[in-house]
Amino acid sequence: MNASMRWFRVLSSKSELPEGRVKTVTAGRKDVCLTHYEGRFSAFENKCPHQGGPLGEGSIEKGLLRCPWHGWDYHPCTGQPPAGYDDCLHSYPVKEEGDAIYVGLTDELPHQETISDVVVGTMIEWGVHTVFGMVGHSNLGLADAMRRQEQSGRLQFISVRHEGAASFAASAYGKLTGTPAACFSIAGPGATNMYTGLWDAKVDRAPLLALTGQVATQVVGTGNFQELDLVQAFSSVAVFNHRVQKDSKHAELVGLAIKHARLCRDVAHLTFPDEVQETPAGLSKKLGAPEKRITATDIAPPRQSLQEALALLRKAKRPVFIMGHGARFHKEKIIAFAEKLHAPVLTTFKGKGLIADSHPLGCGVLGRSGTPIASWFMNESDLLLVFGASFSKHTGISSSKPIIQVDSDPLALAKFHAIEVALWGDISTTLDCLQERMSGETLPYLDQRPEVAERWNIWRLEKERRLKESSSRGVSSIKVFEGMNHFAPKNAVMCVDVGNNAYSFGRYFECSQQDFLMSGYLGSIGFALPASLGAWAAVKDSRPVVALSGDGGACQYLSEITTLVKYKIPVKLIILNNNELGKISKEQRAGEFEVWQTSLINPDFAAFARSCGAWGKQIRNDDEVDAALQELFTTNGPALLEILTDPLLI
Repeated sequence: MNASMRWFRVLSSKSELPEGRVKTVTAGRKDVCLTHYEGRFSAFENKCPHQGGPLGEGSIEKGLLRCPWHGWDYHPCTGQPPAGYDDCLHSYPVKEEGDAIYVGLTDELPHQETISDVVVGTMIEWGVHTVFGMVGHSNLGLADAMRRQEQSGRLQFISVRHEGAASFAASAYGKLTGTPAACFSIAGPGATNMYTGLWDAKVDRAPLLALTGQVATQVVGTGNFQELDLVQAFSSVAVFNHRVQKDSKHAELVGLAIKHARLCRDVAHLTFPDEVQETPAGLSKKLGAPEKRITATDIAPPRQSLQEALALLRKAKRPVFIMGHGARFHKEKIIAFAEKLHAPVLTTFKGKGLIADSHPLGCGVLGRSGTPIASWFMNESDLLLVFGASFSKHTGISSSKPIIQVDSDPLALAKFHAIEVALWGDISTTLDCLQERMSGETLPYLDQRPEVAERWNIWRLEKERRLKESSSRGVSSIKVFEGMNHFAPKNAVMCVDVGNNAYSFGRYFECSQQDFLMSGYLGSIGFALPASLGAWAAVKDSRPVVALSGDGGACQYLSEITTLVKYKIPVKLIILNNNELGKISKEQRAGEFEVWQTSLINPDFAAFARSCGAWGKQIRNDDEVDAALQELFTTNGPALLEILTDPLLI
């Protein structure tokens, strides 16, 4: 026996493959075509030499093994083609021991580094350690490189059920951490499925790396199966967008893609033709690394702008701070500065949670999803200091007030209208500059903390009155979020979908140490559940992750509950089910249209969760809410709570 030969049992009993039949068997990691003909078992490579057809899925007809794809014939015992042809099948040794059948394979040669190995290794060196995606026929080489890195503990790969969930998960990861994760797909429909999540990342300024497979270069332009021009398709969404070739500078391309994603807070895309993925690395073996390749971004604003801002600050009596999602990594310094000025702090909806509602200066969310507290203090202010906010119509920052806007993106400054002072610089660095120049000054700011407490008392009394409203159609949203105020984990990452559930959440849920993720500018329904995958991948078991969705959004990616179960991801999903696209019905009524095509037929979401292997429970009455929420948040593993709600009690 050859010393390098390894034998694999492929049949425990000869009866598993009757005489005159063929089947695919697995020997080690290799699929093998096994035939049983004229009392003899024979094994061949499971690829027809013409188009790669899986011979084990063929048949033996008239004494010949027939390829299932194009009907070419071979002898079932020898693999020989008809007379006059030389395309013989590669065969493997077979032996019988008792009633079992074994196939012999020579030991595999050591792995030869490929272009894909260089790409994935460079990606990891540049800080991209998490990938969400689906493995398929046009990305197998790249996937195999990821497998090797995952086995070495350097990469986390989460296999999803829809590529759109992969891009939403990567977007959420970028929003939460400020660093990119990757989403991964095949060519054609796999790549186009990711498009919505990529736009979500782009418009919300979340760094993201998209990796797509592509058909082989030799068939490009011929209308090949699943062929799309992915560089052209991604041109509008990706700030960095290239096709990788055999002779590309592979490590450099990956490094530049990630550099663009990080510094531009945008989407970068690379697509890999099939044959490139498995090409030996050759001279492209050196991994790129980010050291001394990315500049520091803690820039200070121009001196003249600082002087203008200081002049406004020295005149103000009732300044108010507004924090947007772009301020999330600077919130401690912003709050500390607000405390020195006794200035109330409001947030945009995307910035919800950047200051706790229990903080003496915290006033909740401003705008359509907000509280009357926030809008009251904006109206009473004589100066607005706006940090990392986009001035969207949803937020409604008043243009009639004097404004100092701080942002690291010069295009975000005064984007929609003129402002008094635009401070272009890193937010923390800008605050240091302001405080340094104001050091030792005594400024006559009104202490607004008593007013903040008074306005909260007024709002909580109003919420108590609304809590008394009930309906036979289901639970009110305010009851749900009042319960969450008591039972939701104080340090959770909360992923929120769009719709009435989001408006009610912004208005009624009082945050403490939670972080919140949402599809902000794109406003894409279905965001919450796949986003929770990205949030969990970023925080793991250090923090709880909660997803909040309406029934319309939940159905978009409901199959990802199986992903939660597969990876034992302990996300807690709350679905407010009113059997309606309630926000759209509301908009139709407001526009004096007939309510049309907004009713929904839903599954029993709780039963669906249980069928997937998760915990699931459904409730329909106000008096069940608190106990159900308490049970949800103390349950181990993935869990879903379905609450039947009244679409009018929001």
